[in-house]
Amino acid sequence: MSNQELILYEVKNRVATITINRSEKAHAFNISMLQMMHGRLLEADEDEDVKCILIMSTGQRFFSAGYDLNEIQGAPEKMSETKKWGRKVNETMLMIKKPIITQIKGIAVGFGVLMILASDLRIFAERPKEELYLRLPEIAISAFPQTGATLLPLLSFGLTYAKNMLFTADKAGLEELKNINFPTRIFPLESIDLETRKFLKVLTKHQTEFLFFIKSMLGIMNKAYIKSCFDLEDECGKAAYEKKSMKELDEFIKDLYKKYP
Repeated sequence: MSNQELILYEVKNRVATITINRSEKAHAFNISMLQMMHGRLLEADEDEDVKCILIMSTGQRFFSAGYDLNEIQGAPEKMSETKKWGRKVNETMLMIKKPIITQIKGIAVGFGVLMILASDLRIFAERPKEELYLRLPEIAISAFPQTGATLLPLLSFGLTYAKNMLFTADKAGLEELKNINFPTRIFPLESIDLETRKFLKVLTKHQTEFLFFIKSMLGIMNKAYIKSCFDLEDECGKAAYEKKSMKELDEFIKDLYKKYP
């Protein structure tokens, strides 16, 4: 399969559909896929025929298993590029003017979760926890949470549940997500594609200016905060792998409080 086939793109009925198409690798993202996703998001945002964007995956087992760890392990330059483009994707999702709806049929891990969190609306399949859950595993695999892995849970879940997910690396199934009002809609797995299109049909009937201005205003209100949070993650990510004494860590964190008031 060529790289172009790993991220599919279609515009129909005022909706740009971006489909992650790497089921044999659990829809894990390599650098090329991150770059293509970023490009497709911008293309959809600039297309006058598009009013909203749908992100989905082929198959039912995984939405996305996150970053392709096999590609970046032992390759610092690839890890750096992955973090760069992962941040670009999530920051772009938050800041472009067109609403993004994500359809989730299966498991999401790491960056896959972040894309769901960076979306504006989420449509879930009704499935048991062993078949559909969100998990942020960074602390359990000794990977520092970046590219929005602290910011996006905070924006989506609030402080308490964000800490719960990040410190425990627990799986959050549909029941837990319903308890915090996270899903926009939940449909049976067998009819989710049809129901998603019905939902989008209603959404695209709304006045274009209202759709775009609502998202843009919320983005502008939080623009400086969002950028500073991504910057904070990057700065801490660089320091996290350095060997520092407890005193050095204390001083570093005190300086962060001053730098990011």
